Amino acid sequence: MERLNIAEKNHQDWFGGHYFSDQQYDPEFEEIVRKFLCGDVLVHGTLSNVQRALVMLTALTASQTWKPLSKYVLAALDMGAAPEEIKETLYQCAPYIGVEKVKCALDEVNKAFQSAGIVYPLEKQAKVTEENRFAKGLAVQQEIFGEDNIKAMRRAAPQELKHIQDYLSAYCFGDFYTRGTLDLKMRELVTFCAICCLGGCEPQAKAHAGANLSVGNTREMLIEAITQCLPFIGFPRTLNAISCINEVTAEK
Repeated sequence: MERLNIAEKNHQDWFGGHYFSDQQYDPEFEEIVRKFLCGDVLVHGTLSNVQRALVMLTALTASQTWKPLSKYVLAALDMGAAPEEIKETLYQCAPYIGVEKVKCALDEVNKAFQSAGIVYPLEKQAKVTEENRFAKGLAVQQEIFGEDNIKAMRRAAPQELKHIQDYLSAYCFGDFYTRGTLDLKMRELVTFCAICCLGGCEPQAKAHAGANLSVGNTREMLIEAITQCLPFIGFPRTLNAISCINEVTAEK
């Protein structure tokens, strides 16, 4: 009964008691998923409720599950996430899942914000200029992955791919990682989750599992974060992510 009581409380606290699916046609499915999410997943580990909410939004965005996003955005706000934190979480996904997927997710976020009475415009978070975005991005990239590693990667790139390395430094790390509100640890956690939710990107998942460790996140945090993604991405991608975590942490 304890699990049922916990599920009922979390269902009320997070989602105001609103159902996840059609009660007329699929009440048994509703009961199973509600108990799993609210009675098991949401109480596992030591992530804060804000961190849990941002990770769930990452999973929904990366897996292109846009229809229910508004519901989870409102839950994130109820759990104490600032509007800027929610927006920055989705922005952070863009270099990894593509801009149009993020735009579709942002449409749902904006609808939720309007229903919640969020006043626009939000505070600007950009910290770079056109003149320094490459240098600032390269500095963050080197901070995360190591100066020698990044220099070696850039030197090894063939001439026809050097523009990709420049885009990586200026766009991914310059335009996004330098932004305000989310710190480097949370941005790397979001990045790792987004990549794992995509599936088929295990080399990049392993690289960012290592990056998480380098910025101060722990193996336990990575496992806890991917656990929050599980209801939205299923067991195969979750187990693949755990394999990446195991492989990287075994090397440390």
